[in-house]
Parts: sequence; C-alpha cells; structure tokens
Amino acid sequence: QVQLVESGGGLVQPGGSLRLSCAVSGSIFNIDAMGWYRQAPGKQRDLVAIITSGGSVNYVESVKGRFTISRDNAKNTVYLQMNSLKPEDTAVYYCTVYGTGRTLLPQNYWGRGTQVTVSS
Repeated sequence: QVQLVESGGGLVQPGGSLRLSCAVSGSIFNIDAMGWYRQAPGKQRDLVAIITSGGSVNYVESVKGRFTISRDNAKNTVYLQMNSLKPEDTAVYYCTVYGTGRTLLPQNYWGRGTQVTVSS
C-alpha cells in the first residue's frame, strides 16, 4: 500500500509564506513525477506545480515566481515553498506522485490534502 502524507498547511496572512511537505511511503518504486494540485471550494482540482525525476519543473501561471517545488529522492518527499501568498491561493492542497507499486503498472497516487488559508 502506498501512502502520501502532506503537512505544513495552515492559516497565513497575505504576503506570508508556507512550506508544504509530502512524504511518500509504502510499496512504491520508480517514482517519476511528483506534484501538487489544489482545490478551492466549488472549483475543480487544478495542477499547481510538478517536478519530474530529472528535475524539470512546471508551474501554473498564477504561481510562477512565488512558488517553488522541489524533491528529495532519498526521502521520497516533495516540497512546495509558497511565498507572497494571496487570498486566491486559499485551497486544499493535494500531493500526487506518478510511480509503480505492487500492481507493476504506473499510476497516480494521492494524499488526503492539507488546507491552506490566506486571510487577514
């Protein structure tokens, strides 16, 4: 079984920073892409940032220059450093990885999400 556990969410004032972490554990190997999605109330879940096994990164336009995604392959952990936060960044943030588990078929695995609220 593969588990993804996010941490680091919370309440922050506009302009503040948060760092999200997602630790992957269980029977998974050959992790390829790791990423973060977010879902605001009443909206669909959208990609925020993604990082490949080779270190290539991609961000949604609205967070470029403010968010930084990184990964520690030795720890099977992905991070999202969020700076200059805005109220519109408020959402539940979900970690996802694309890798191969016991089924031997590559697939996406998801965490349960962590709430980020940006408000004064």
